[in-house]
Amino acid sequence: MRRFVVTLSLGLILASAGTAFAQNGTPHNVILFVPDGLRGRIVTTETAPAMAAVRDTGVNFRNSHSLFPTFTTANASAMATGHYLGDTGDFSNTIYTGYPVAPADGTVTPFLEVDPVILDADEHFGGDYLNAETILKMARAKGFSTAALGKLGPTLIFDHTDKTGADGLHSIVIDDATGGKNGVPLSDETKAALAKAGLPLATSARGDNGKAGDARTPGTVVANTAQQAYFADVAARVVLPMFKARNKPFVLVFWSRDPDGSQHNNGDSLNTVTPGINGPTSLAGIKNADNNLAQLRKALDDLSLAASTNIIIASDHGFSTISKQSKTSPAAKISYDDTPTDFLPMGFLAIDLARALDLPLFDPNDKNARVAGTAHPKAGNGLLGQDPAKPDLVVATNGGSDLLYLPNRDKKLAQRAIKALLEQDYVSGLFVDDKLGRFPGTLPMSQVGLKGSAVTPSPSIVVNFRSYVEGCDVPTNCSVEVADTVLRQGQGMHGSFGRGDTLNFMAAIGPDFKAGYTDPLPVSNADIGMTITQLLGLRPAGAGGLTGRVMSEALPNGVIPGAADGTIVSQPAANGLRTVLKFQRVLSQRYFDVAGFPGRTVGLDADAGKQTAGK
Repeated sequence: MRRFVVTLSLGLILASAGTAFAQNGTPHNVILFVPDGLRGRIVTTETAPAMAAVRDTGVNFRNSHSLFPTFTTANASAMATGHYLGDTGDFSNTIYTGYPVAPADGTVTPFLEVDPVILDADEHFGGDYLNAETILKMARAKGFSTAALGKLGPTLIFDHTDKTGADGLHSIVIDDATGGKNGVPLSDETKAALAKAGLPLATSARGDNGKAGDARTPGTVVANTAQQAYFADVAARVVLPMFKARNKPFVLVFWSRDPDGSQHNNGDSLNTVTPGINGPTSLAGIKNADNNLAQLRKALDDLSLAASTNIIIASDHGFSTISKQSKTSPAAKISYDDTPTDFLPMGFLAIDLARALDLPLFDPNDKNARVAGTAHPKAGNGLLGQDPAKPDLVVATNGGSDLLYLPNRDKKLAQRAIKALLEQDYVSGLFVDDKLGRFPGTLPMSQVGLKGSAVTPSPSIVVNFRSYVEGCDVPTNCSVEVADTVLRQGQGMHGSFGRGDTLNFMAAIGPDFKAGYTDPLPVSNADIGMTITQLLGLRPAGAGGLTGRVMSEALPNGVIPGAADGTIVSQPAANGLRTVLKFQRVLSQRYFDVAGFPGRTVGLDADAGKQTAGK
């Protein structure tokens, strides 16, 4: 019997033309501006006028996609390399490494948004944990000027294997850690330019924007203005003038922590899902990022660089408001000092699985201490088994989805875990490592680009959490999702397979892009990396075949390929649940819209997959 069904319906077929290249054999400059966590439909002339102007006068990638799991470092790896996550191995912000990571206090489940953790993973996994060349590494090797500025973690990913940064031959990397012991060293040239501009050699702190609050105290009510003003000043007053003086092509990545940081920590909606991430703090975060873009564009004009510079705007993922409610979770019925009554605690998935599987639970973020009674794992991660040094199951907690690892590849344990997960109302869709076999109610990880040439350990099961709409009439602007996180109900998170999280914002403008063009075809963050390599004439040599495509339809006289829609439906579980995946296709490239159990995922209604399943 077939385990799942695939259907394809022919979509838009468009004519093709030639491919566009930079004129005179000299590549134009590229700025990749990443407004972290910007939702695809939230940009208007009121909320973000600078980004709206790029979208409306340049290319509007209206059908854009974040890669699932919809987390920051995962999608940074796709933008930086052009590869899907099955190749990069950056499956989420928190992964299981299979070894104790010293800079992360010895845990086997480190958070990757920390420079020393990334560098330690590089060292352990053969010098490059992504196992793929990044666009900045390729560009500087070809003689381009290169720089990455902004949020800690994803910024370094764009040139993480360059360990020195000590002279003009290296990428300029300036993030939260710059000026401290963990920061990438600055060249003498950069230090002198910063001093001349009157800017400090150390990055400004986030201040009140970094305050997340707790169950009784609201989080921040201010955007990340001070820190990002520093990054924007460095870009506009130091890096761009320096690159102009060098008189050669450049690539600049500017990774704006806002609106992500302000949406995560917002204090507008403590313990209630409305207004959630649509309150004044989150909107201020969007405007803050927009102001940074406006400053960069003005600097390009002032330096006479605008005509020779392409600007690509791409957020890493969309965003949702957090729900902490479940009627089925045993963890929600336990009383915790730091969790409101009947709310899901941090680490609820690890707690529920430990109970269902009758296995002891240990905390990898607390020296592998036993978790029992009314305690929960400090960071949500869990080691299940008799010996935490040799766990049977590992839970890597992330937010709108979690990763499960079975180090022993125990198929019977996988089956038991899947059965337990299918009983929880907060679960909406399961993806299982192909090597473990097929299980009713689930789909193989290979169907969503999670099986490739990765050198990091591959998850055994990826758990997507339930999402729904509340608070406005634009579903992707008002997505709410159950999230396994220390943050509170009413604050913001991402990571799910709902369209609120997979629909990111994307636009482009410049000499190598069409003007006033709305692109109807699906595009993804992996396409960003591949398109930049095309624009710069680079030739990636990274391992693995899970790559994006060049967005040729957005280039003048570029090829406009055809597109199709598709649906994949799993066989039903014993309780009737099916994981349904809806995607679009351009040539052989798949773009994942939504997935989950019908009626439990934003963009996937209760009837999704029924017609297909019946064939």
